[in-house]
Amino acid sequence: MKRLLILATALLLAACSSMPAWVPGSGWKTLVDGDQGLENFNRLGDANWRAEGGAIVADKASENSYLVTKNSYKDFQIRAEFWADHNTNSGIFIRATDPKKIGSVSSYEVNIYDQRPGPEYGTAAIVDVAKVPVPSPYKAGGKWNTFLITAKGSQLTVEFNGEKTVDVQDGKFPQGPFALQFGLHGKTAGGPIKFRKVQIREL
Repeated sequence: MKRLLILATALLLAACSSMPAWVPGSGWKTLVDGDQGLENFNRLGDANWRAEGGAIVADKASENSYLVTKNSYKDFQIRAEFWADHNTNSGIFIRATDPKKIGSVSSYEVNIYDQRPGPEYGTAAIVDVAKVPVPSPYKAGGKWNTFLITAKGSQLTVEFNGEKTVDVQDGKFPQGPFALQFGLHGKTAGGPIKFRKVQIREL
C-alpha cells in the first residue's frame, strides 16, 4: 500500500510539472472567460462592447475606445485569445501610465492591425518599440489567435500563435493597467474585435 501511495504521488507531481503554464490554478487570474468579464474593466470611449456569441465583442465606435483594467500591474504575463477581421484595428496596451488617456505614447501597444499604414508596427509588434518584418508573416485577420505577452522589468516579449515576435529591452513605462482596444481604420471604425479569453499572471 505504501509503495502504491508513493507511486501515485510521483505520477501526480509529474503530471503537474508537465501542465502548461497558462492552466487555471497556476497563478493565472481570468478577466475574460467567453462572454463573461466586462465588469472587470472600465470603459473609455464609445465602442459598443458587449457579450455576444461566447466572447466580448466590439464593432462600432466613433473614436478609439478601450476596456481598461481596474488594477495596475508591474511584472506579469497576459494570455489573450482573440478574433480579428482583416481591417480590424485593435491591440493590448500594457503598463498604461494614464488610464484616462490610453495610447502608444503612454503605454506599450501590442498591436492587432494587419492593415496598419506603417506595417513595421502591425500585428504582433510593439508600436514605436519593436518592429516586425515587412512584409509581415504575422496576420490575425479571419481567425482566432493567441497572444502571450510577458513584461518583467525592462524585458518585453510577445508570442503570437506560439511564435516569438518581440524580445526587447525598454524601460519607459514601469507599471499601470492594461487595456483592450477597438480602434478606427482610417476615419471609420475598423472590423470587429472579439476576445474570448484574457488572463493575467503577476510575476
